Amino acid sequence: MQVDAAVVLFCVWIVGAAGRVAQSRGHKLETYKQSRSRRETRMEGGGGQKPGSPIYKRSPDMTKNLMTKSEQLLRIDDHDFTMRPAFGGPPIPVGVDVQVESLDTISEVDMDFTMTLYLRHYWKDERLAFQSTNNQSMTFDSRLVKKIWVPDMFFVHSKRSFIHDTTTDNVMLRVYPDGNVLYSLRVTVTAMCNMDLSRFPLDTQTCSLEIESYAYTDDDLMLYWKKGNESLNTDDRISLSQFLIQKFHTTTKLAFYSSTGWYNRLYIHFTLRRHIFFFLLQTYFPATLMVMLSWVSFWIDRRAVPARVPLGITTVLTMSTIITGVNASMPRVSYIKAVDIYLWVSFVFVFLSVIEYAAVNYLSTVQERKERKLRERLPCTCGIGNPDEMMIDPQITGYGSMDVNTTGNYGMPENGGRQERIMAQVALNDSQITGQVRPSRGYVNVWIDTHAIDKYSRVVFPGAYILFNIIYWSIYS
Repeated sequence: MQVDAAVVLFCVWIVGAAGRVAQSRGHKLETYKQSRSRRETRMEGGGGQKPGSPIYKRSPDMTKNLMTKSEQLLRIDDHDFTMRPAFGGPPIPVGVDVQVESLDTISEVDMDFTMTLYLRHYWKDERLAFQSTNNQSMTFDSRLVKKIWVPDMFFVHSKRSFIHDTTTDNVMLRVYPDGNVLYSLRVTVTAMCNMDLSRFPLDTQTCSLEIESYAYTDDDLMLYWKKGNESLNTDDRISLSQFLIQKFHTTTKLAFYSSTGWYNRLYIHFTLRRHIFFFLLQTYFPATLMVMLSWVSFWIDRRAVPARVPLGITTVLTMSTIITGVNASMPRVSYIKAVDIYLWVSFVFVFLSVIEYAAVNYLSTVQERKERKLRERLPCTCGIGNPDEMMIDPQITGYGSMDVNTTGNYGMPENGGRQERIMAQVALNDSQITGQVRPSRGYVNVWIDTHAIDKYSRVVFPGAYILFNIIYWSIYS
């Protein structure tokens, strides 16, 4: 029993000693925490600030306090941001400036253009004013934009538009302590452009991008260019394959809707001049070469039907292909374009060269038929005679002599070669009819020249086409 009592007393003593040690450690830890808390309180109150220390000279800024929510700082919950600033008062001025990043495409078929730009808005909303000792602004992303009032801008006559969202929404909101707000976003818009293609491809087009408030009339919101014409900035590297960008400029007008009223509208105008070199290579030069190729048939003998007919048909079909290819890439407008005039006039020249050979061939056939009938009808001797001896008796017919030099050449090369002459000697006395022979005989020299049409065409066709080109390029260039 004495041993058991001793063991119990020893265990009680050990437990008591361990409790005293733990109480001592807890008291020391609590003392350290209280000391640190008092030291931090003195530092915040300025009691622990050392003279000349740069760490404690800077005054705290509530805008940089991580423990303060931006919504609480801007008092988002204290105001109704579904209403415009200064509701019921004068219209709120909203300045706009634009930075054009790229002009992507110009489509004649769809009559539109695609542009990527930075659209920036400037206005003042006193509800967003906050206290800041160093006048520093606060910058937010698109999450805060949905909680405050922003201008409801839209692009008039736009077909498609979107705000870029890679890697996040390309939206920036910057709020200044006095309530001034900068709202910027990166937008790509496809808008309509009414083009006049009557001078295509020697044309100059002017397109416009129009910006307007959707809900607020000029009584509530006044849109204006923040720095006038300098509010529009462009990238010097902007270029297009088919157009030369001549100039950008801005204007401001009022737009009226009968059901809602007057609205301020901002315009971005840009003038484009089309590059002609591409169309010279793809359209004008091939058409001109086809016309010149059709003239080759004028130097080919009229009897070479297999040579002249395929040449004419080939040039006609080639011109048809060129016209079809040009019209396939153009809108179906109801007026004539400059390129249509050139191509169709060239087509007419090619077609006339085919008609010219048809006329030559037909006249030659008719002439040969008449000659054959004349030989069959005449009982006299026919052949090639001396033109000076083949005279018609003036007493019988009343006609004088016929000079062979006044007639045309048939089949004669231009170098003065052999002339192919078809001459018929016709007896015009009564003895041929009655069977009596008289010593006086008269003859008619018939001279046929069917190559005269080809010879005239060699001069008329090139001359007319050159004159057409002079008139065409003087009007449209």
